[in-house]
Amino acid sequence: MPTLILTLPSLLVITRFVWPLALPTPIKIILAAAMLGVSQYHYWSRLSSGSVFAPEFPRAIVILFNWAFGTILFLALLQVLLDVITLPAMLVYGVTVSDTIRYTMAAIAALTAAIGVRQATRVPPLRDIEFGIVGLPSQFDGYTMLQLTDLHISRLFPTAWARAVVDRANGLGANLILITGDLIDGDLASRSKDVEPLRDLRAVDGVYVIPGNHEYFFDYRAWMAHYADMGMHVLSNEHVVLNRDGGKLVIAGVTDKSAPRTGNPGPDLAAAIGNAPNGVPVILLDHQPLNARNAAAHGVALQLSGHTHGGMIVGLDRLAARANNGFVSGRYQVDGMTLYVNNGTGLWPGFALRLGRPSELTRITLRRAT
Repeated sequence: MPTLILTLPSLLVITRFVWPLALPTPIKIILAAAMLGVSQYHYWSRLSSGSVFAPEFPRAIVILFNWAFGTILFLALLQVLLDVITLPAMLVYGVTVSDTIRYTMAAIAALTAAIGVRQATRVPPLRDIEFGIVGLPSQFDGYTMLQLTDLHISRLFPTAWARAVVDRANGLGANLILITGDLIDGDLASRSKDVEPLRDLRAVDGVYVIPGNHEYFFDYRAWMAHYADMGMHVLSNEHVVLNRDGGKLVIAGVTDKSAPRTGNPGPDLAAAIGNAPNGVPVILLDHQPLNARNAAAHGVALQLSGHTHGGMIVGLDRLAARANNGFVSGRYQVDGMTLYVNNGTGLWPGFALRLGRPSELTRITLRRAT
């Protein structure tokens, strides 16, 4: 069924765009075959690595596939719009659409896809935000945390990209670095070199990480052990208490809700904050945002999540919101708790397009609130 769904835009473009063109039939057949081939990108990814989540093609090929798939998708949308606009005139007056209009549509679709891929694959810009925390000790007023999430280090986001992200992150001078899951796409043998720059992440109070759902696709235990070996503090249904000149702040982290499907412990917020000191604000790291109301009910002050990639494309984000209890991008107030859903540092290489939902390096400044 997913294969058929991904083929539909190509079939629409072939029948409504390619076939009406004034081109020789052999060329139309070649174009149609190419589009059908592109529509099966995830199938080719599975052949290359055994998983749709880790295409092992050269980076240029991964970029080309994403650009071509995006072009087909945007061209299909433009074709539907054209049909809606011109259908009455075609039925009543026999009006036909010129090839010039169709070629212009193709150019617009190709350019839009190129912009989308570029927005998806760049080293993210900085996003500065502030959160007021009730009960925040004065010692933590002005405290800065850098959130990274959904890096999806892979053939699309390789060593050089990871190094650039680390250099930019370290240059921001945050007190604490928090990584909210989906660091990789691929097994440890394939990705160990690409992920190596993360070893150099530096913050005064350390680097903390939780798993995302993609860690469970590629030997969860091996990756968690590797993150720890790289100097990151793994929070799997546990917490740490930060002390700053007598003031305290709790950083808690839970596993991903997909964990039980692989025989691993699922998220347990009660365990994660159990025995935490009373009256101390809790910042929770949870890869997926959909259980935010449960976190609020447990007294969490601030939840940091990712997973949604911000919905990637304006309009498409509404579908992502429906799958995540309405939480898809940015700041939300949830029953007295603040939830922040990060658009992501990187992106899954199976659909690397961003339009209107930019990636981000997110520097968070904590402020005392009454």
